Amino acid sequence: MEVILLSDVEKVGLRGDVVDVARGYARNFLLPRRLAEAATPARVGELRKRDAQRARHEARTSEQAQEIAEVLGKTVLRFDVKAGPTGALFGSVTATDVADEIWRTRKVRVDRRKIDLADPIKRIGRYQVPIDVFTDVRVEVKTLVVPEGGELPPEEELEAAREAEEAAEREAAEREAAEHRAAAEALAAVEAEEAEVADEAEAAEEAEGAESPDGEPDLEQERA
Repeated sequence: MEVILLSDVEKVGLRGDVVDVARGYARNFLLPRRLAEAATPARVGELRKRDAQRARHEARTSEQAQEIAEVLGKTVLRFDVKAGPTGALFGSVTATDVADEIWRTRKVRVDRRKIDLADPIKRIGRYQVPIDVFTDVRVEVKTLVVPEGGELPPEEELEAAREAEEAAEREAAEREAAEHRAAAEALAAVEAEEAEVADEAEAAEEAEGAESPDGEPDLEQERA
């Protein structure tokens, strides 16, 4: 079943992509969560028309790329996002978001696959996002990820918040590992106790089997 992605979906595609997925996956996951919509001929036509329009604003030569790079080098992108008290986002800023914002603010088309974000941005902060505009033409675009309804704190506070969250994550990971170790040790102790009980029971059965049914010593063993 062909659908149009409304959000970036890991291992499936980026927002705006027309992808072919299993019908059950689409109906049970993508469509109910509004991660995609049905790829009707009308909607696909709209997307192609939009892409064709944007393509006219994409660098086609090294000279055009240099001009675009100069524009982007002076550009400051701003994303106002929902974030928690430690600065972690309720969501993320993706390469698709960056490409769309560049188009919205500068009317410059940048291939989102050439935006060098190894991972989506998941914290508020100040970022330099590398973009390969053209062959051998690379520019870093200043990007501000700001808490909704507020402003970015000084870099020292951001760094302190990052370090505090990383420390909390490490502590949580260590606690989880310790709990797993304790559970494994407890399980091993139970298994060892059960094995000991089983050995004792087996030994008792062997001792009973060595005697005759009437309780007299086994004659074969006496002769031996």
